[in-house]
Amino acid sequence: MIQTKRRHSLHTTLALAVALALSGCAVGPDYKRPPAPQAQTYSPTPMASDTASTAGPGGESQHVLASMDIPGQWWTLFHSESLNGLIDDALKHNADIEAAHASLQAAWESVYAQRGAYFPTVNASANPTRQDVANDVASGVASNADLYTLTTAQVSVSYVLDIWGANRRQVESLAAQANAQRFQLEAAYLSLTSNVVNTAIQEASLRAQIELTHKIIDEQEKILATLQRQQALGDVSDAAIAAQVATLEQSRASLPPLDKQLAQQRDLLATLTGRTPDQRIDAQFDLDGLQLPTQLPLSLPAQLVEQRPDVRASEEQLHAASAQVGVAIANRLPNVQINASLGSASERTSQLFTAASGFWAVGATVTQPLFDGGALKHKQRGAEATYRQAAAQYRSTVLGAVQNVADSLHAIDADARTLVAAERAEQAASHSLDIARRQLALGDISESAMLNAQLTWQQTALSLVQARAARYADTVALFQSLGGGWWHRQDAGNVAEAKSP
Repeated sequence: MIQTKRRHSLHTTLALAVALALSGCAVGPDYKRPPAPQAQTYSPTPMASDTASTAGPGGESQHVLASMDIPGQWWTLFHSESLNGLIDDALKHNADIEAAHASLQAAWESVYAQRGAYFPTVNASANPTRQDVANDVASGVASNADLYTLTTAQVSVSYVLDIWGANRRQVESLAAQANAQRFQLEAAYLSLTSNVVNTAIQEASLRAQIELTHKIIDEQEKILATLQRQQALGDVSDAAIAAQVATLEQSRASLPPLDKQLAQQRDLLATLTGRTPDQRIDAQFDLDGLQLPTQLPLSLPAQLVEQRPDVRASEEQLHAASAQVGVAIANRLPNVQINASLGSASERTSQLFTAASGFWAVGATVTQPLFDGGALKHKQRGAEATYRQAAAQYRSTVLGAVQNVADSLHAIDADARTLVAAERAEQAASHSLDIARRQLALGDISESAMLNAQLTWQQTALSLVQARAARYADTVALFQSLGGGWWHRQDAGNVAEAKSP
């Protein structure tokens, strides 16, 4: 009966301690989200909602729609099954994505571990001892015996009252860091998918440039053969032949660098999809196999801070820094710890849990830092400075995000106009080359004039390929700068649920 009352008293004390801790205040600033940007546009002057267009491949006009949402699988808008399959493969096997998932899990496990401080620490112990003491100090209570066995079994409880909310602020900080890690995972998804699409576009561009260079070489070989026939008739000088040979060899010399770049792009695709370069990738890309999206989304800057993973991660870092200020303040205030134990000790195991062998103890320790050389004060000031740093970094991240969107919009507009001009230049140069080729066969123009026409067409043809690829890359940049629609991704819910036990 007495033992039961003791246990009840101990339980009541612990319950009151927990209630007191949970009802305490949490010192330090309560986090408030920074205000969203008030800007309504991305340029001081109105930007056209439709781009320039041309009849050639990849020359469609693109329409920027503020009402358009961003699909989670935005890359499907390029309508390439090979690209879709390769990205699915990359999302399953990329090492960086796997590492980001593990990092997210580790971050939340740290939160759960810190939450454990909300509850008392309870330990059970059993301590059997066999002891021989000097006869002179043998206890009369124990019949003056100097050799005896003592068994002690007890449960000890220790609990630190969270009066000032230090633990709650620490949990708040760790939870914010875990959320930041979640958005870093989203950023890793976005970076991976964007890199795969950009690599595919670059591969397609390189294949087009290599194919075009082979055509240029074939054309130059035909011209050289024509000049050599004319030289045999005495109509062409050795200097003209030498100039044409030099031009031909320059074109041949441009092939190895293009082949090298193509091989490197294939190596990059292998790495992005979790392969080594020796493993085969069946998917190959050319510009004709990619369809330029004609409708593009646009979000206001206020929406952008919700959509960009890097902005969301930066905000969570700001939240974590805010909570750490509260932790630093609480560490300078009195600390209360309650310790309790309940157990039994007996020389005989059979009598270990009888009423006569029971014992219990309840105590509290109040600790107030008095002098630490200013360490806690400077730690608080350091936490406050870290918070100001995080706030400045957040503003910088937001400004950078808005700049990314503005840059992408300007690039989309400018590169559309560049493609129109490049296609006109290539058509004019190609027509000029056809005329020069016929005139050269009739001997109506000089070899230098033919060479100039040939070089002009070569430059304009390569520029046209590059301008076409640039429009695809600009489109990728826009989707990436707007956040990539991660909130609509099919597995986004699973990632968000990772924070729950």
